[in-house]
Amino acid sequence: MSRKFLSSVCCSLFLFVTSGILLPAQVSKEANSGYQTKEQRERVASNLDRPEREKSQKPRELIAALGVNNGDVIADIGSGVGFMLPYFLEAVGPGGKIYAEDIQQDFLDTVEEKKHENNWTNVVTILGDQKDPNLPPGQIDLAFILDAFHHFSYPVETMRNIRRTLKPDGRLVMVDFYRSRKHPTRGKEWCEKHIRLDRDGFAAEIVSAGFKLERHFDHLPHQYVLIFRKDSP
Repeated sequence: MSRKFLSSVCCSLFLFVTSGILLPAQVSKEANSGYQTKEQRERVASNLDRPEREKSQKPRELIAALGVNNGDVIADIGSGVGFMLPYFLEAVGPGGKIYAEDIQQDFLDTVEEKKHENNWTNVVTILGDQKDPNLPPGQIDLAFILDAFHHFSYPVETMRNIRRTLKPDGRLVMVDFYRSRKHPTRGKEWCEKHIRLDRDGFAAEIVSAGFKLERHFDHLPHQYVLIFRKDSP
């Protein structure tokens, strides 16, 4: 991890903390505007589960880069309709376990259908809320958030609640889009409205919730990965 990036995160964290009075205004409603009705969520679900997403998202390469182990307990936070689940199940094997968490019950209903169709006996669906994923404390090896952190309405409080679900040596992985880089299917205006902060700003929010940044890398030209562990109490 570069000194330049650490310096950038520290600067972002300073601005984040010192401007705390403005934080509610920073939580964009734009990112969640398309999830308000069942019909809207059905459109989102079809996009999340489109067959060609495997090629564009490269889930197996991402999981390999994270070093997921056989037998791990994974929390797929903001799981949606479970796009990542079959790839995580390949990695953790029958001795592992996946918690598929989301705040939308209709998304989780789709995951339940997939569980029964594919006999995923080690997948558990969890209905979270805007502030708490409702995961069991101290049980998670890897909390994973793919393209969902920019939807969090209470990011710092949510991350504090995620922190308590991790094992002592557990990790948090946050994957999201760059706000400042070209997206292959979305324009600049969409990125600026939909994603309220860029990589360093989101990293600073997570650090402020009791995490330390361990590693970062780009998974795709427009998508970055941040890996955290718990900071000292």
